Amino acid sequence: MLPASLKRYAWLSIAAALSTILLKGWAWWLTGSVGLLSDALESFVNLAGAMMALAMLTLAALPADDNHAHGHGKAEYFSSAFEGFLILIAAVSIAYAAIERLFNPQPLESVGIGLGVSVVASIINLVTSRILMGVGRKYKSITLEADAHHLLTDVWTSVGVIAGVGLVWLTDWLWLDPVIAIMVALNIVWTGWQLLQRSAAGLMDASIPEEELKTIEGILAAYRQQGLEFHALRTRQAGTRAFITVHVLVPGSWTVQEGHDWSERIETDIRQAVTHAHITTHLEPIEDPISLADQDLDRQAD
Repeated sequence: MLPASLKRYAWLSIAAALSTILLKGWAWWLTGSVGLLSDALESFVNLAGAMMALAMLTLAALPADDNHAHGHGKAEYFSSAFEGFLILIAAVSIAYAAIERLFNPQPLESVGIGLGVSVVASIINLVTSRILMGVGRKYKSITLEADAHHLLTDVWTSVGVIAGVGLVWLTDWLWLDPVIAIMVALNIVWTGWQLLQRSAAGLMDASIPEEELKTIEGILAAYRQQGLEFHALRTRQAGTRAFITVHVLVPGSWTVQEGHDWSERIETDIRQAVTHAHITTHLEPIEDPISLADQDLDRQAD
């Protein structure tokens, strides 16, 4: 379950989006640059994404109940998928405006002031993205990480737009303004596609990251040296939580208490290595061939 306090970071993202919409919209109004317009349109996507993030973080923070025994963590994937979809819509809108301006170039006005306003907006996004990224990685929140990645992409987009509009101002190459906007659209399409892919992986119960799998396998290898065996290791990531199951093969002569004690040690070691993990172990006698009858449950190496 997500800490309820994470919702305040969604509010931070909403505040940043509102601020940058006003600033970038003002910059576009001052200059008439379609490049700056594309930058402002992306901030509307930031706002919609941040509002969706707030809703999904609120849902993900709810405790498990009778109908959702594993909690509500997967709600976060809906947020990142929604934001990815919005990014793609924004890209189409930006490209349409840019192509129209490409055939009907217009001179830019008040460029110096407009660029200064856009720089302030970019600084707001940069600071916000750094905060969200740190918190998202700490609590393994895909919603906050997705929001942070989007804001950081927005920062680099703004840097390109600012540099390009400045070049238009200096050279009077009016065609460069819409070309920059088209490049912005292509860049954010890539960001949106990555978010959609990650969300789909989470909804399809993708395994936990490879580094964490290797850590678990290292822990199990240490217990193998003490006479235990394992198979049917399965993992999945659901929002901030990881779910891990493994079959533990112990000597059949052990008492239930002995087997339970060893399972508890194994679970404790894995839980210390993989935070926010829910671990289920299944005990089986190592001498009984039927214990391996379900070996097709083993995670495939490929």
